[in-house]
Amino acid sequence: MTPKAALTALAFENSFSAQGGHAEYIAITAGGTVLLPDGLSYEDAAPMMCAGYTTWSGLRDASPQPHEKVAVVGIGGLGHVALQLAKASGFETIAITHSPDKHELAARLGADHVVANGEELRDLGGTDVLLITTNAFDAAEGAMTGLRPDGRVVLSGLDFTRPFSISSEGVPFHMMRQQVIGSTHGGQHYLSEVLDLAAKGKVKPITETFPLDRATDAYDRLSSGRMRFRGVLTPHA
Repeated sequence: MTPKAALTALAFENSFSAQGGHAEYIAITAGGTVLLPDGLSYEDAAPMMCAGYTTWSGLRDASPQPHEKVAVVGIGGLGHVALQLAKASGFETIAITHSPDKHELAARLGADHVVANGEELRDLGGTDVLLITTNAFDAAEGAMTGLRPDGRVVLSGLDFTRPFSISSEGVPFHMMRQQVIGSTHGGQHYLSEVLDLAAKGKVKPITETFPLDRATDAYDRLSSGRMRFRGVLTPHA
């Protein structure tokens, strides 16, 4: 380990945001930091603080067993990392995306299968873990068609405009013994684990980098949906 410390997302206190997110320096207690492993760049470490930390926590909270399948809904900023983590953990991995242009990418990132919706997932044999990495809850709810008995839905995506809902059509949810798990950041031990996986090359985020003085450009690219897949601000050009 090198002595460089990585800030965690534990400074949110009572909200999901705080002023100063683009500051070059911040004062924080030592207990709110972890060490970056040797060989892991800041540019690759930064997405692990959110996308990696979130999806790894969700995967761990679902407790998939060796014989089970993991499906990732949404191949975006979180999902492209989640696919790599599931595959690196040894699970048969399925990508669920409505975007045809992401099918080849999903396969390169480790997906054993790529499907467009819950019906195709069901026809494939279903999944035991459904990791929701998008805020497109319509697609997420539809993907539940392919969730097996005793399956777990892990909500890692956020949508503050509408709740996630479970359809009453078909076999009732409770009769399938299925579970819904809310998961974002599961403790600093999960963060240390995912940083170690990144340092070992098991997962690598796809990023676009911007100098700090172009933070507005980065935000505009993100809000317009043109960012692929994570934007990272660097101190200098």
